[in-house]
Amino acid sequence: MVIRTRLRSILFPLALYAFSGGVSTYFVWHADNGDRGLKAKAIYVEKIQALGAELAELKAEREALQLRVGQFQINSVDKDLLDEEAHRVLGRAHRNEMVVTLPPPRT
Repeated sequence: MVIRTRLRSILFPLALYAFSGGVSTYFVWHADNGDRGLKAKAIYVEKIQALGAELAELKAEREALQLRVGQFQINSVDKDLLDEEAHRVLGRAHRNEMVVTLPPPRT
């Protein structure tokens, strides 16, 4: 009888500590590795930075396109730009012309 009481007084707190340690370990692991954990936050920050860089590139491209479109105003059309665009769209050139294609500028 005394042995059971002593064994119970030792094993019950030990089991309680093991259980609470396991539960704590579970929550700490998920706080670090879970869907909304610290590692996921670092991945989200990297994605945000990559999307910010892509947004900057798209804004620069939009500015360049708006500048080009601004040259096509109804009251003042740039003749060289109109000629260049017509040759590009139609895919034709005069037989005495030499066509040199350049890659689009990178900004």
